[in-house]
Amino acid sequence: MARPIRETPILYGEAAKRFEERMKIKRHEDPKERELRLKIYNALIKTIKM
Repeated sequence: MARPIRETPILYGEAAKRFEERMKIKRHEDPKERELRLKIYNALIKTIKM
């Protein structure tokens, strides 16, 4: 049987500021990597739906 999911900790102070700053940074994804990721994702979805 699965274990229950614990609550997500709430961040305060400096940790909260660092987290917020990291979330503002946009990540760049190479178009080729995105195409490959989506191709794999769609193949898995097709497999699951069968």
